[in-house]
Amino acid sequence: MNVLGLSFHYHDSAAALVKSGVLVAAACEERFSRVKHDSGFPTRAIAFALEKGGITLDEVDHVVFYEKPFVKFERMLLTSLATFPRSAGVFRESMQRWISDKLWVKSRLARELGVPRSKLLFADHHMSHAAASFFTSPFEEAAILTVDGAGEWTTSTMGTGRGTSIELHKELRFPHSLGLLYSAFTAYCGFEINEGEYKLMGMHPYGTPRYKDRIRELIHVADDGSLWHDMKYFRYHWSRNDTLSTAFEEHFGRPRRDPKHQDKSLDPFYCDMAASIQAVTEDVLLQMLGHLHQTTGLPAVCLSGGVALNSVANYKLLRKGPFEDVYIHPAPGDDGGSVGAAYWAYNQVLGQPRGPALDHAYLGSEYTDAQIEGFLREYDIPFEKIPDDQEFYRFVAQALADGMVCGWYRGRFEWGPRALGARSIIADPRRAEMKDKLNATIKFREAFRPFAPSVLEERANEFFDIPEAERHFPARFMLYVAPVREEKRADLPAITHEDGSGRLQTVFKDTNPAYHQMIAAFGELTGVPVVMNTSFNLKGEPIVESPAHAFNTFSRSGMDLLLLHNYVVRADAKREIAETPFHLRHEGDSVLQMVS
Repeated sequence: MNVLGLSFHYHDSAAALVKSGVLVAAACEERFSRVKHDSGFPTRAIAFALEKGGITLDEVDHVVFYEKPFVKFERMLLTSLATFPRSAGVFRESMQRWISDKLWVKSRLARELGVPRSKLLFADHHMSHAAASFFTSPFEEAAILTVDGAGEWTTSTMGTGRGTSIELHKELRFPHSLGLLYSAFTAYCGFEINEGEYKLMGMHPYGTPRYKDRIRELIHVADDGSLWHDMKYFRYHWSRNDTLSTAFEEHFGRPRRDPKHQDKSLDPFYCDMAASIQAVTEDVLLQMLGHLHQTTGLPAVCLSGGVALNSVANYKLLRKGPFEDVYIHPAPGDDGGSVGAAYWAYNQVLGQPRGPALDHAYLGSEYTDAQIEGFLREYDIPFEKIPDDQEFYRFVAQALADGMVCGWYRGRFEWGPRALGARSIIADPRRAEMKDKLNATIKFREAFRPFAPSVLEERANEFFDIPEAERHFPARFMLYVAPVREEKRADLPAITHEDGSGRLQTVFKDTNPAYHQMIAAFGELTGVPVVMNTSFNLKGEPIVESPAHAFNTFSRSGMDLLLLHNYVVRADAKREIAETPFHLRHEGDSVLQMVS
């Protein structure tokens, strides 16, 4: 049985294909369209998923959308009416979008895909989140917590999963939302909502949570962790372009809005504010988990929703929370809703047996050696190839040890927002200067932004506080920020953040053998089986998908080497090329034409 899951119309549109219980492909549209956070219909992602699954649309048994548009429209309509006339602007703008496009998802799916309406299913937004984590987890039964900005009406749920069934017992409803609260402070500190939350999280170690009590004056937290917001401080429920009311600004002071400075400085006040909202978020999540554990009595929990991307909080939930085991899907945000929608239909609706646990995130497209070499020769790009893998890994290890920064491009790209050694920029974590070098000349981003360490799973606890690393699935997906062991911080200055932590990725030999062996070679050379890892993209761009994207990103940055499988391109070959159609590029074609 083949089930295609889709998410689109908000941000991070995506498609996922489940074949006989196995997730065979999952990708965001932005990787192919090159539009960051692309919210449009995921034409290219669908084409890729079907191609990877070796099927056509005629062979898809069900197409499942990740939320219910009419219920979401009800929320938009009733909220606008309840706050009228202040909401007149957002009402006019949203009604134009909804009436013209967003409301008619069923008709659009039938028209674009050419499938009968009987094959179309719609899941609840938070059920999609829950299913994405539980049905891909290694647990036969587990508690479930979903937390995000907002779905249709729901902003958080608690539930349980057993076998092929999920039951959501409790929910929190809009406008009361932990995700929206965090986003409000993201905006207050001068960052873009749905993009700047990572920056706020990265800034928090530079501050002190001195404003926790003042934040608590805006909300009430019940015993079960549910929130009530004093809505006089917020306007996201009725404003088109602002989340903060005048009362909010009077309570805390004027927000940082100057675009010339908002992303670049470490103003102590805003660092303290970042630390404070991070601490409040962690407190509320721990309270939610405490109640969930008390009511379910289960030893394991699955987390999902956009708030589960807060890897600082995730590690503290593991260490301080009541659950023995935690699982988080590699794409816990709205993109992951496509996977959840597919599994909800496959397991819960159709009653099909569970598939294997998702122990890796390498679910995107890939290119063969022949395609890579064909690309290099087509554009007369000088290269050398090191055919022997072990020799190649030793070459890369030496290049890193010599201070080179390399673009590492190998295998299928990663599902979710993290680069996990398929589309990564890598460097030597022992060199303190690498952090400033990568931020200034490679990524072109804020100087305070941290970098991630990729570490061999079998040696992770030697360098980080992560005992029994093989048990912790979120660490595979770079979803924990763990302390760097104090005695190892001098060995890892480039990836050790201000508070002595690192957002680590544990690398397993059986799921990414090439990356594992390269890191092992670096460890043999230096004594440190860790590499500095960041996503293969420049600021404001999606992570690269094709060799052409990789080469152009390499050419516009300060990287020293581009490593396309075992092909080595040096810096003197840099120049920009036209990214002409190349494997999965079918601009203007319909999905049916693409996969026929």
